[in-house]
Amino acid sequence: MYIISEFSNISGLSKETLRYYTEAELLEPSFIVPVNKYRYYDDSGYFLAVLLIQLRGFGLSIQEMKRVKGDESFLNLETLLLKKRKNLLGQIEDLQPLVKEMDEFLASGKDEAE
Repeated sequence: MYIISEFSNISGLSKETLRYYTEAELLEPSFIVPVNKYRYYDDSGYFLAVLLIQLRGFGLSIQEMKRVKGDESFLNLETLLLKKRKNLLGQIEDLQPLVKEMDEFLASGKDEAE
């Protein structure tokens, strides 16, 4: 069992994020001392924390992460990630003309300066 500061260090999630994830019912401590409200986490919480970090890195919202957590078979995870991937590719495609326009603008400024 790990107190919140230890669990924060090993999981990479801040204490504030751990508290928020508890409120959001994403990652709950395995035990809370009733008297002083100290939170204790176990190894199964660590593996869930690693998954949540990865999902957050993929851009999933709290609600989406809750759906993944609730689906213990992870059947919908692939569908959700493929949808996110498609959206990201669309964003990249939408931004490429803007990058090209910036490059041209920067190049035109260099031509004038010479």
